Amino acid sequence: MNLDEDIIKAARIIWEYHHMNHQLDKADCIMALGSHDTRVAQRAAQLYLEGYAPYIVFSGGLGRLTEGVWPLPEADTFARIAMQMGVPEQHILIENRSTNTGENIALSYKLLQKHNIKVNRLILVQKPYMERRTYATFCKQWPGNEVEIMVTSPQISFENYPNEGISLEHVIHIMIGDLQRIHLYPQKGFQIYQEIPTNVWEAYHYLTEKGFTEHLMPE
Repeated sequence: MNLDEDIIKAARIIWEYHHMNHQLDKADCIMALGSHDTRVAQRAAQLYLEGYAPYIVFSGGLGRLTEGVWPLPEADTFARIAMQMGVPEQHILIENRSTNTGENIALSYKLLQKHNIKVNRLILVQKPYMERRTYATFCKQWPGNEVEIMVTSPQISFENYPNEGISLEHVIHIMIGDLQRIHLYPQKGFQIYQEIPTNVWEAYHYLTEKGFTEHLMPE
């Protein structure tokens, strides 16, 4: 598909909307949600090494983009990357059974409880275009007492995010699907409501009309 200037402009609007732009502060734990993007593991490990939290939970089994491709679950793969960067193994917790964001949250909570790690403030690390959906899901699905959460992602621009593992066209397809879920999932009880500005909706409709529909749900 030809990604012309208008498509790129609309996609950048949605990319920016998906970012929460949270200011990070020290926390009790870092939780990195698994995916095909190992830069999430690198971001989580760097935050640990900079002293933002004493523990990292890596959460994720094998998903659509990693099943049959990676020999280990996403959480185990991420943990190996963190240890290679210098994070001590004893400061890493691995939850490798979850298959979606809701399970990431619920099963990670159980793991923290099992290890008697009390969490009042938590840093969530996710792909850049999944920040807002992760925030909205966590606020709805976290089973414990209310905690303060900060969401972050690899510090990469829209233009520089695509790599050999994911094309810009694929990123746009996924962003559109995530935006649709931000709209629909509160009604299903999966997430809290997030306001979607008019210009973001206009960009969404423009891109769906251009054929970026691979990750849309039937409404």
